[in-house]
Amino acid sequence: MPVSISDIKNQLWELVDRHKSRVDYLAVRLERAEGTDILLRSGKIETLCEDVSLGGQVRACYKGGWGFASFNQLSNLEEKIANAIAAARLVGGEETLLAPVDPVQTTCELPLSGTHPRSIRLADKKQLCDRYTDILRSVDGRIASTSVRYSDAAQQVILATSEGTLLEQSWADMEMRFAATARNGETVQTGRETIGSRSAYEDLAQLDDRVRAAAERAVEALNLPTIKGNIYTAVIDPILTGLFVHEAFGHLSEADMAYENPDLLEVMSIGRHFGTKDLQIFDGAAPTGHRGSYFYDDEGTPATTTQLIKDGVLVGRLHSRETAGKLDERPTGNARCLNYQYAPIVRMTNTWIERGKTPVSDLFSDIKEGVYARNWHGGMTNGEMFTFRAGEAWAIRNGKLAEKVRDVTLSGNVFTTLADIEAIGDDFYWDESGGCGKGGQNGLPVGCGGPSLRIKNVVVGGEA
Repeated sequence: MPVSISDIKNQLWELVDRHKSRVDYLAVRLERAEGTDILLRSGKIETLCEDVSLGGQVRACYKGGWGFASFNQLSNLEEKIANAIAAARLVGGEETLLAPVDPVQTTCELPLSGTHPRSIRLADKKQLCDRYTDILRSVDGRIASTSVRYSDAAQQVILATSEGTLLEQSWADMEMRFAATARNGETVQTGRETIGSRSAYEDLAQLDDRVRAAAERAVEALNLPTIKGNIYTAVIDPILTGLFVHEAFGHLSEADMAYENPDLLEVMSIGRHFGTKDLQIFDGAAPTGHRGSYFYDDEGTPATTTQLIKDGVLVGRLHSRETAGKLDERPTGNARCLNYQYAPIVRMTNTWIERGKTPVSDLFSDIKEGVYARNWHGGMTNGEMFTFRAGEAWAIRNGKLAEKVRDVTLSGNVFTTLADIEAIGDDFYWDESGGCGKGGQNGLPVGCGGPSLRIKNVVVGGEA
């Protein structure tokens, strides 16, 4: 097996050219990946592996019908192309609507700012996980269990299409997850941290303070009071803002969720007012240095920055070429697949709420009784409804932080919540911990960002 897949570009090109006349659109995506996965639970090895894979996918479209085939052996690639074409011709019966993009022939690599993770020995990565495990355990005798996970992946992808695109891209992605669970009798609390990077191995190798803080939060929470469940004015930090804009709003902006759902399409109609005139929401892979950044998506559409909400009004949505074609809008470069086993679908990249003008300290003023929530500990969304659990929280009384509290959940309707944003802070933070799931493709790297927000009428769960 060759170290590089670049030398087989001509083979892909020739095969696509040979079969393209039988369909409206044909694409072959070839991928070579190397990765490491380490998982330690309470110091014991659960996973310790390195792997190399070579595989690809064929996508064919004929009269609006799609055929898909994946493969692991180049020797049967032509057979897989024939299979995908046969499937597309079997189900097609309408019209192929793909928004046009200019074909591109180029090679591009996302640059690293430091050490490439694939140059680090497996033993050194395991030693790093051991060190973080020791830090978690050393915080307090009430730490009952720990979890440390390390993963990295380096991918090299070639895309050849019937429209003339011949594109090669490569990148590396890294992530670490930490958790410490503390127990005191019947009370159990967990502190977590997740850190991702597409910049340098060093970003994961210098996290002692953050690892220790996760365990300290778990121990501290054992003795914290719970807040009384009620409807409060809440202030949330930039990490929770990023989670909110991604989970609660971002998925509704993915056009494949809307174009086959008339009710959702009506709710997410361009021109609808969603919030204050100060509210600006964006998504895009064009900003560099984030986990959702790239040059071209998995259909060869250039990365863009798409404004979703401008001055509180919905002005855009996220597209593949097909959803853009069916809704007569411009493609945004948001067609992504986790790997060669999955077809590209509409996915977020880096999603953020723009920085506001209100000093963060002023967000708390005039709040007689409220909640300040930081970081995230979990959550779920169901359509336009969301529930998030805060990693840390404090009561607010008379405009100032009061006692720290535990087990705080924030719930609501995304559209009502956007309208209830009272002030947008002048701070901003990029959270690179995201691994997004959709359509069975879980763990796709994304970035989230935003400022602190002050929101009225938030349903806060706590003690009855």
